[in-house]
Amino acid sequence: MSVADSGAPITTEAGSVERLNGKAWRGGWSTSVQQPGRGLFPNWSQQGFQQQTLRQVVRVSVGGTSARFKLSNRYGTAPLKVTGATVGRTDKGAAVREDTSRPLAFGKKESVTIPAGGEVFTDAVPLRVRALESLTITLYLHEPTGPATYHMAASATAYRATGDQRPDESGKPFTETSASWYYLADVEVRGKGDGRRDGVVTFGDSITDGMGSTIDANNRYPDDLAERFVREEGPRSILNHGISGNMVTVGTPGTGESGVDRFAKDVLAEPGIRTVIVLEGINDIGLGGMGQIPDVSVEQLIAGHRDIIRQARAKGLKVIGSTLVPFKGAGYYTDRGETKRDELNRWIRTSGAYDEVVDLDKVLADPADEDRLLPAYDSGDHLHPSDAGYHAMAEAIDIDEL
Repeated sequence: MSVADSGAPITTEAGSVERLNGKAWRGGWSTSVQQPGRGLFPNWSQQGFQQQTLRQVVRVSVGGTSARFKLSNRYGTAPLKVTGATVGRTDKGAAVREDTSRPLAFGKKESVTIPAGGEVFTDAVPLRVRALESLTITLYLHEPTGPATYHMAASATAYRATGDQRPDESGKPFTETSASWYYLADVEVRGKGDGRRDGVVTFGDSITDGMGSTIDANNRYPDDLAERFVREEGPRSILNHGISGNMVTVGTPGTGESGVDRFAKDVLAEPGIRTVIVLEGINDIGLGGMGQIPDVSVEQLIAGHRDIIRQARAKGLKVIGSTLVPFKGAGYYTDRGETKRDELNRWIRTSGAYDEVVDLDKVLADPADEDRLLPAYDSGDHLHPSDAGYHAMAEAIDIDEL
């Protein structure tokens, strides 16, 4: 059997993964990984793991008859040894549906060592997966991992237990929880099943990431968009590459590499995508000038958006731009920032730089004060939408243009 047939990866020195036989694989689920750090809430990334089992739940947007899972050590400073891994169908919490757990292999071996900066796929596992089905991935990490590559704001619960709990399906040993994802970066599916091959990547900051949505409810706007496709046209690969706090022009350890710098790693590496929706820039405006973050001009923001558009078009992707949503009343709101938001939105709407525009500013604005979120669409911090707001965002997108 060839490497391509087995689903085994090639990990380059830069840590990227060659998608062998790329036409066969399509993205089922994805997240953007980040450097370990304190984040906005407690997490396990800085201390990492040792003699512990990590269990994580993700929901795929499309189905198939086999799957593979990418683990990332992109920001690790030492090799990461994964002693073993399993996948099963999700029950409640950390529980796995009875008799559905099966081992994952790496080049036909139970364990794998991922070099610092590297990423690896599991072998393909025969598994009939349905669109919008949740899968539970379990990793046993016996050796000290050191600080862990992770995704801070998962809006989902990760579970941890002491010792090797891979065989457990009850979930009872998993008494510790976190609201971040660790090491897991992609789920890909192939074979006869649900899903078109021309996928969509949603790219942005915390509003794409789903900050403010109900934990474990899959109410981020990309989730609702995936549900729309299942309901209206048939399943389609919808991949979420939002990072909370992320900026177009500036990168920080806590908010990820800049949008310009991470676009190729996070978006262009995905298999079979056709369209990217870009919603980003409010953090450049709100955080600019604070601490070590430079003040960012509208001209710099526009240059960053143009760079992202150029990268996407060079790969033949359609690029849809979204206006920045209202943020009056948010912790970092200023009148000067509002002027910048208005100027950037005017450029997005009128410049013709994007192939299409979705005007989420108008969708979410309060008619009584268009600089504010409509109260029903406000999660409470005047920046991030509520579940209803995220649903309205997904409904506002013209899926015929994707």
